[in-house]
Amino acid sequence: MKVRNHHDLWAGLMFIGFGVVFMALAQQYQIGSAAKMGPGYFPTILGGLLAVLGTAIAAGSMAASAHEARVAAIGWREIVLVLLAVLLFAFALPRLGIVLSLVILIFTSALASHEFSFRDTVIACVFLLVLSYLVFVKGLELQFLTWPKFLMT
Repeated sequence: MKVRNHHDLWAGLMFIGFGVVFMALAQQYQIGSAAKMGPGYFPTILGGLLAVLGTAIAAGSMAASAHEARVAAIGWREIVLVLLAVLLFAFALPRLGIVLSLVILIFTSALASHEFSFRDTVIACVFLLVLSYLVFVKGLELQFLTWPKFLMT
C-alpha cells in the first residue's frame, strides 16, 4: 500500500502514540468497571479511543481517494526560537516581573515568524501586556512581581 497523504499518516501515528501512552500510564490506577469506574477507567477508555481514531486516520492516508500531501521540512529555527522564548520567560518571571518577562517572550517568539514586523510586534506586545496585567495581576490577583525590584525602589 502506498501512502498518499503523509500529513494524515503522521497525525494518525501521533494519535496512536498518545493513546497508547495514556493507556499504559492509566494502568497504575484501578480501572474498575463501567458500573463502578475507578480512577484509571476514563484515561484507559480515552486512550483506546484516541488510538482507534489514529488508526482510522492513518489507514485513510493510504486510501485511493486520499489527496496527495507531503510533509514539509521541519522549521528548526522556529522551534528553537519559540522554546527559547518560553525558557527565557520562565527564567525572567521571578526576577524581572511579568511586564518585562512578557516583552522578552513576545519579542523572542515573534522573531520565529517569517513575517516579523517590529511595528506589529510592539502593537501585540502592548495589547498582551495590558490584557495580561488586567487578567493575572488585577483579576486573578496572582502573587508575582509586576516590575523588577530594582525599578520599584
